[in-house]
Amino acid sequence: MADFHTIKRLPAYVFEPVNRLKERALANGVDIIDLGMGNPDMPTPPAIVEKLREAVMDPRSHRYSTSRGIADLRRAQAAYYARRFGVKLNPETEVAATLGSKEGFANMAQAITAPGDVVLCPNPTYPIHAFGFIMAGGVVRSISGLPDDTFFGPVERAIRHSIPKPIAIVLNYPANPTGHVASVDFYKDVIAFARKHHLIVLSDLAYAEIYFGDEPPPSVLQVNGAAEVAVEFTTMSKAFAMPGWRLGFAVGNERLLAALMRVKSYLDYGAFTPIQMAAAAALEGDGSEIAEIRSIYRRRRDVLVESFTEAGLEVPPPDAGMFAWLPIPKRFSDLGSIGFSKRLIEQANVAVAPGIGFGDQGDNHIRVALVENEQRIRQAAASIGKVLLSAGHAADFKPKPASR
Repeated sequence: MADFHTIKRLPAYVFEPVNRLKERALANGVDIIDLGMGNPDMPTPPAIVEKLREAVMDPRSHRYSTSRGIADLRRAQAAYYARRFGVKLNPETEVAATLGSKEGFANMAQAITAPGDVVLCPNPTYPIHAFGFIMAGGVVRSISGLPDDTFFGPVERAIRHSIPKPIAIVLNYPANPTGHVASVDFYKDVIAFARKHHLIVLSDLAYAEIYFGDEPPPSVLQVNGAAEVAVEFTTMSKAFAMPGWRLGFAVGNERLLAALMRVKSYLDYGAFTPIQMAAAAALEGDGSEIAEIRSIYRRRRDVLVESFTEAGLEVPPPDAGMFAWLPIPKRFSDLGSIGFSKRLIEQANVAVAPGIGFGDQGDNHIRVALVENEQRIRQAAASIGKVLLSAGHAADFKPKPASR
């Protein structure tokens, strides 16, 4: 495989050493509390499942669908954007269904990237944001993921010093893995910058509905003129607990969506039609399912912050998303994120995601997913606390009271 051009550009899967340890422990009957993968554990709401059951009983729904998505689904997504963000979308030209936001993002990279094209991407960030472009032959230049005034200095330097000039900039708020949330004012500055420098803006909004403050995270498309340069990706996976259904959306700029659809037309016939029909019904609902799922994540977030802090870890409370982004204790810093993650599996029976999997700037962190119930989260914290205590970490760290 080392001879294949694309494979040579992809490093070995960074989570593999941790996954092997986890699988070995599970095979030996060890009870591993898995807080590693962001795989929602809650069942899909019954009304959505019932709509799927109803739709699948119609034999006409068993035929090929369409890459762009059925009309009812695209209209439902446009209506959702109008309600949630006050953004008007044309469902015929500005909305496309994808096989999850990850697939949509990767195929957008294929559609717009020429060999050697430079793309500005946060570090740390979700891996497909960088590797989608790397697989397409592009070059990634890392930028900060902090949505504040520090964001633009490095971006301006990248514009001045990158040869060739960057073609696109990636945004991800609420951010995976850090949980940072952007404001509309920040998006206004990004869109103004992108229009000035002729940049495409690709916004990953997968965690729009998993937030813990009073104000819901905004869409970049709320900014006037954003649709001239931006496409945004969302997913049914998190808000509706539908991860295995593999359905997401790309919305925004017509020209970019046309390019994405050209690529997808060669690759797929869209998601199974009954899945699309169930997703349309979910989007047309009253939002109660979303609110309940959000409240579960909020309770888990609060329990994790409290219990992991008491165990001796520093836990910045995430503002949104389904992860906490924790710095590795100084006593364990020489292990790096993979070494520390291995230690937690071997000695605490807890699996987490090593931060280096999200970029080299994440190697001093671990990502902890809110994918177990509150009791299991407390159990994980107690086990980790014993590991830290045995290593003498408790002697050097006095946890602060957990804030909300």
